[in-house]
Amino acid sequence: MSETFNAGPPEIVSVLDMTATFSAIELVVHDLPTSLAFYRRLGLDIPADADQAPHVEFEFPGGVRLLWDTVETIRSFTPDWTEPTGGHRIGLAFDCGTAADVDTLFDEFTGDGYTGRKKPWDAPWGQRYATVDDPDGNPVDLFAALTP
Repeated sequence: MSETFNAGPPEIVSVLDMTATFSAIELVVHDLPTSLAFYRRLGLDIPADADQAPHVEFEFPGGVRLLWDTVETIRSFTPDWTEPTGGHRIGLAFDCGTAADVDTLFDEFTGDGYTGRKKPWDAPWGQRYATVDDPDGNPVDLFAALTP
């Protein structure tokens, strides 16, 4: 192993005595209730009254948050915002626990009309993988270790 590989934790770089900390991933969505319903099916405990909000946050264990903003919310402070083109905006991945659960969840989502981007398959790195699109076309990977 190289010296660089064993160098220990990375040094935190600050600018003007400030340190940035990764905190959240944001999804810009067309239909907030439909998007939240999709992510609730993945186990996120998002309150029902969040469907009426222009901005929603869900905090995972460890503190990282997943944020949703409607297109209208984004355009309220960036009127010239346009949707990205040429590919997906972001990819998220959810551990399903078992390989069988990957298959089951994929079948449930696609059976309910969500787009299956990639059917379940065994990845060479030892995981069962599948990909479905959320209501806004963002790919969501479903995965689990092949051997517990």
